[in-house]
Amino acid sequence: MLVYAITDRSWLGGRSLASCVREAIDGGATFVQLREKNASPDEFLALARELKPICAQAGVPFVINDNVDVALAIDADGVHVGQSDMACERARALLGPEKIVGVSAQTVAQALAAQKAGADYLGVGALIPTATKPEAVDVTFEGLCAICKAVDIPVVGIGGLNASTIAQFRGTGMVGAAVVSAIFGAPDCKKAAAELRKQCERTFA
Repeated sequence: MLVYAITDRSWLGGRSLASCVREAIDGGATFVQLREKNASPDEFLALARELKPICAQAGVPFVINDNVDVALAIDADGVHVGQSDMACERARALLGPEKIVGVSAQTVAQALAAQKAGADYLGVGALIPTATKPEAVDVTFEGLCAICKAVDIPVVGIGGLNASTIAQFRGTGMVGAAVVSAIFGAPDCKKAAAELRKQCERTFA
């Protein structure tokens, strides 16, 4: 979960999502989440079908944002749900014990509840103000440390993380960085992912 790539076609400038995901994986992305808030249901399903074999061939886990039905339809590796999405416990019940369920958390209470409900990992943030998700509740450095200390499952940071900001989170307990624009907003997704991988290995290894 070192370099967790979250898709957003609005950053691609006309490039195909499949090609950019392939480049990101080639560069060192270790986890991929399909998150396309502006896609129609049919379009979202089509994108999921297109990306799954790319990730599977590379041995990279592929999860679907907030859509258990799509995850089941394409046999994705799992889902990621937010606090206002389907409850973790329900997602786990529908997907079964073998699939991945990730949960967004901003507080220790949310983190502990998610762990108890069967979450495999947490996405914690936003750590730094970000244009991608301006409505996200900010999590302080101290808050991040407290969440990491409180749970036994992996914590991935999200929100404003890029090659120049990752190092400041050394020692927090988080195990990787979830990014959107730092990969998909870059002119060269492979090069951007490689730089992120290098920084994450230095910071979290």
